Amino acid sequence: MDRPKHSTASDKKLVPMCEMAMFETRNHLGILASHIVNSYDADGGFNHPDGRNLPSRERVISILRDLLRLCFPGYFGSGPVVKNDVSFFVNALIDALYIHLREEIARSLIHEARLNQKNEDACQDRADVVSLELLESIPRIRKLLMGDVAAAYNGDPAAKSHAEIILSYPCIEAIATYRIAHELYIRQAPLIPRIISEYAHSRTGIDIHPGAIIGTHFFIDHGTGVVIGETARIGNNVKLYQGVTLGALSFRKNIDGRLVKGGKRHPTIDDEVVIYSGATILGGDTTIGHNSVIGANVWLTGSVPPHTKVTIGSPTMEVVPKDARTA
Repeated sequence: MDRPKHSTASDKKLVPMCEMAMFETRNHLGILASHIVNSYDADGGFNHPDGRNLPSRERVISILRDLLRLCFPGYFGSGPVVKNDVSFFVNALIDALYIHLREEIARSLIHEARLNQKNEDACQDRADVVSLELLESIPRIRKLLMGDVAAAYNGDPAAKSHAEIILSYPCIEAIATYRIAHELYIRQAPLIPRIISEYAHSRTGIDIHPGAIIGTHFFIDHGTGVVIGETARIGNNVKLYQGVTLGALSFRKNIDGRLVKGGKRHPTIDDEVVIYSGATILGGDTTIGHNSVIGANVWLTGSVPPHTKVTIGSPTMEVVPKDARTA
């Protein structure tokens, strides 16, 4: 039978030493906390103490998820939508969406008003208008999205059904998020369009700025690495492959060396254009004419007329016998 272990004098000495070490650690942590708090005033990056003038990123993302459920009922969300209950489902969802949208849009508008030292009185009324107009645009957004789904189905021989595309293709989530964000962007709702578009970017690898203008039946095949800039203009029935960049050629600076904001910086892609993987098209004055094809890895900084095919020359291959190879 094991005997109980008795504490020794050396064990008793350890207790106050551990307490002393813990006291010193906690004191050190308190000093660290003070340094961090002081950095908020010195370096910024702190949501203001009243908590009213910045939207909640988590709540905005939750709003986006509910909007996607509204656009594709039964596809997004954790549970099915029974057809007999669809009216109840939609009524309950838009009621909650209106309340949450209005609050987060008001926060973003108040933040912008304070930033620009303008009157905040009209922010709540403006948030009401923007929230209602976004919800009113849902049928039109849905029509555009079903055209995008059709473009994916018709443009991808591997696609088995529309359901497969909506459930699994990253381009649909990215494009749906863009179309929602664009409605907020054109109504000048601050912050929120970028929050939701960058959330979609992090999930899908597809970066579409909410300011871009994109036509009907848009398809991004595979998708990873696609970048579409703020002032890009894309026509109808356009198809992009992975790694395509529609970017800015250069950034103008003012006399203080700061970037000049605004202006057309990104290319225009006309109707019925296909752009293959890795192609880079830059500049606000660059236009790709309708019914053109831009091959893989092409670099373009100038316009292309309609019905043009642009490719990089095929590499030559030379088979060299092993004995003839040089170091």
